[in-house]
Amino acid sequence: METSSAIISVVGTDKVGIISKISSFLSERDVNIVDISQTILDGNFVMMMMVDTTKHSKNLDALKTELKQLGESINVSIDIMHEKVFNAMHRI
Repeated sequence: METSSAIISVVGTDKVGIISKISSFLSERDVNIVDISQTILDGNFVMMMMVDTTKHSKNLDALKTELKQLGESINVSIDIMHEKVFNAMHRI
């Protein structure tokens, strides 16, 4: 079975619970975190995740809308895009 990979980016002011809330949200929707990188830059939380959305029952646009709403509720910016789109945007 072919996997459906996507990239999630999260940016906002650092505070306790950001990773926990996002990972719980993804788990509840059968989205698997494949890889994760996060850092704090001058008080700003920055995270990139590669996720597998193969088992997620909705399309990527619906997930994008839900992630945006989650981001607003925890005061961070969350975006998701298909891995192929991400790779095409970042080719040199």
